Amino acid sequence: MSDNTPSVPLAEFTNPPDPTETEPFVPLVEAKKMSETPVVAPATPTGNGNGTPTQAGNGNSTVATKSVVDDNSIFSVFYSLGKKVAIVGSIYLVGYMGWSVAWLIAPVILSVARDQLAKTSEKKRDIAKASALASEKDVILARIDELPAWVYFPDVERCEWLNKILKQVWPNANHFARTLVKETIEPNVALALANYKMNGFRFDRIILGTIPPRIGGVKIYDKNVDRNEIIMDLDLFYASDCDINFYLGGMKGGIKDFQIHGWVRVVMKPLIRSMPLVGGLQIFFLNNPNIDFNLVGVIDFMDMPGLSDLLRRIIVEQIGNVMVLPNKLPISLSEEVSAVALKMPEPEGILRIHVVEAKDLMKKDISVLGKGKSDPYAIINVGAQEFKTQIIDNNVNPKWDYWCEATVFIEMGQFVEIQLKDSDDSKKDENLGRASIDIASVIKKGVVDSWLTLEDAKHGLLHVRLQWYKLTADPNDLQQILLETQLLRVTTMSSAVLSVFIDSARHLKQARSSSKPDPYLVCSLNKQKQQTAMIMRDDSPVWEQGFTFLVSNPDNESLNIKIYDQKTGNDIGQYTYTLSTLLKQFNMEVIQQPFQLQKSGPESKLYMSLSLRILKPGEIDKESDALEQVAALTRSSSVKTPDVAVVAPPAFKESQTSSKRLSAESPISEEDPAVVAKISPAMSASTSSEKPISELAASVLTHRFPDSTASPGEHGLGRMQLSIRYSAQRQKLDVTIHKIQKIPLRDPSNIPDPYVKLYLLPGRSKESKRKTGVIKDNCNPVYDASFEYLISIAELRQTELEVTVCTQKGFLSGGSPIIGMLKIPLDDAEITTQSGLNSWFDLQPEIRHE
Repeated sequence: MSDNTPSVPLAEFTNPPDPTETEPFVPLVEAKKMSETPVVAPATPTGNGNGTPTQAGNGNSTVATKSVVDDNSIFSVFYSLGKKVAIVGSIYLVGYMGWSVAWLIAPVILSVARDQLAKTSEKKRDIAKASALASEKDVILARIDELPAWVYFPDVERCEWLNKILKQVWPNANHFARTLVKETIEPNVALALANYKMNGFRFDRIILGTIPPRIGGVKIYDKNVDRNEIIMDLDLFYASDCDINFYLGGMKGGIKDFQIHGWVRVVMKPLIRSMPLVGGLQIFFLNNPNIDFNLVGVIDFMDMPGLSDLLRRIIVEQIGNVMVLPNKLPISLSEEVSAVALKMPEPEGILRIHVVEAKDLMKKDISVLGKGKSDPYAIINVGAQEFKTQIIDNNVNPKWDYWCEATVFIEMGQFVEIQLKDSDDSKKDENLGRASIDIASVIKKGVVDSWLTLEDAKHGLLHVRLQWYKLTADPNDLQQILLETQLLRVTTMSSAVLSVFIDSARHLKQARSSSKPDPYLVCSLNKQKQQTAMIMRDDSPVWEQGFTFLVSNPDNESLNIKIYDQKTGNDIGQYTYTLSTLLKQFNMEVIQQPFQLQKSGPESKLYMSLSLRILKPGEIDKESDALEQVAALTRSSSVKTPDVAVVAPPAFKESQTSSKRLSAESPISEEDPAVVAKISPAMSASTSSEKPISELAASVLTHRFPDSTASPGEHGLGRMQLSIRYSAQRQKLDVTIHKIQKIPLRDPSNIPDPYVKLYLLPGRSKESKRKTGVIKDNCNPVYDASFEYLISIAELRQTELEVTVCTQKGFLSGGSPIIGMLKIPLDDAEITTQSGLNSWFDLQPEIRHE
């Protein structure tokens, strides 16, 4: 060492102390004060070539920092000045025009409420930011009620080492994040805003800030995992000091204090034998994360009605479309692994969701007399997949009978989240409660049918039914699921799942003579439509994107593909693939095959992969299903727990039912189809399996007992032909009034005009009332009228069907309009069979209600 080298104390070359051990403890209640104090990052000691540490950076960075601060301070001054001028100007205008002071009351109230909400949101963000800056020890001591995940869950481990790595690499992540936002999120946000006639959206500046994400814990799965993959969950919390600017038309806005919190799953697959030993990564959120941010700039200052909320909602949705299941962020780590293996969708199964009804919801609407009712609807989320029921007006006991199907890609860790809201045109929809169901528990049980107590609500119950369908590659399973779907009589249900991987296209035709096309591809199947990203100026684009479609019937459906040029909107290639041909392929798959494009160049080809899987009901856990039924009985507010004494012995019930149905004079032969079905169910099942599906589905409620009867019944009031069937899958009771015969004619000059009324007992509510049409002057009317009731199996077992035959002329003649009545217990096991209960019933005399 030369004599000119200055001496440096040894302490300056030692490693800096661990900040987690030396940082003073700052309670999070002081977070507001901390956020108002400017944070100066310490200079990083670096060498200058002579071994002497120097300060990193130069004068230019200092000048740039000062200019940014000055710009922000100038904008704040103008913002405050403009706001005060607007307030004073509005007051002066009211006085000058001579208007009533009442015109100022509503704006003042709205302004105060808005400022209060903004302060509350800002305080939450400041607290979250202070939590991200503080050490984990300080976070635990300051907020005992919000401990990290590794404290609550024993299988979640601490990962402070990972947080230190993230802090070190975070400055280099800005470039990757900017590319992701510009290429993925920006075009999708612009497209969504274009649907609202708002064009010109683009991000201008994207700076992530100095605060890195924080991992609250990590969970590694070592059971029920393929040996060719590694799965881990990360409890991610990101409270940033980002600075993001964007333009919308001629307006400039910004995003500050962006926060996101949720569980991120990282799947390392496939494992390979060469470095880096992992072929790729799949990163995604299992469920919708909690996202919050602050809009600043002209858009927030002008506070246009609905614009801020619309922009906020679209940004949150597009983040979900990138990284919330079924969307994944794939990262390839090795050239040995093909894009198909990493990016093609691999669904585990289908979850069929039936939102039946709700009871005792909160009353949110305000009427003249006080609290009115609500206009409830439900929003169902499975990852990024969202479904919405219809709105039921003025009802706190709504019955939706809404069906939907969600594609499940991960069995562990996902939830079905249901939110109930009150629709309101004049203001923001209010929450009526929420509920969630673990998908893993549904897969284990096969079927879950239960009443859920609503959370975040004073009271309310929600009735849902979920069934799990696994996927098979056996085409022989198709007929079974098609039959089940048709019997369900819900046209939107599917029988198969189609996975599509669009790899690339080659030698597309030119849409413009001057330059190459800007192609994007659109896949459609029935009403479902998916679209790839747009590739700039390329006649051989590489998309490498995967999609999933639900298929109603592969035998008569096709996948339609069209390629468009974005600038001209012209169709530059198309192809139609008939799914019935995929049923004949080995394993019902086509991997990386070229297809000749139509209406394109002679050498234009599309490279894609297809995979078809058939739905098959999962195995039902009978023990858990029985427990669910007991729970449904006890939790439903309208169903009383049955007493043991009410249940009659089987012999007594059989004799009681037979005495009600058929008298000794009933002309029934052994050839009667219903009798044969009773005597030999095995023979009936084998015979029905040979019939076409449509014929089987149509014959469920239409076949009858003998078409005529010679007896007027036990009481001489006539006999009625009924069909009653309950579908456990649909949670529906089907009642068909076929005909009535031998109505007594007491006065030849006064022939009855019969009609039939139905009620469910106990209760006899207006909601359960059903009524046939009136048939004039007829003692043997034929109706063939079908009615449906939405009812759970638990309620069915405690319910009776009241059938009343009336005559319209009874009101005019002064006598009783009731001809005869029936009361049919619905706990008969025959009602829940596939053929249901089909019989003639003797009308009983009128029963007076107390």
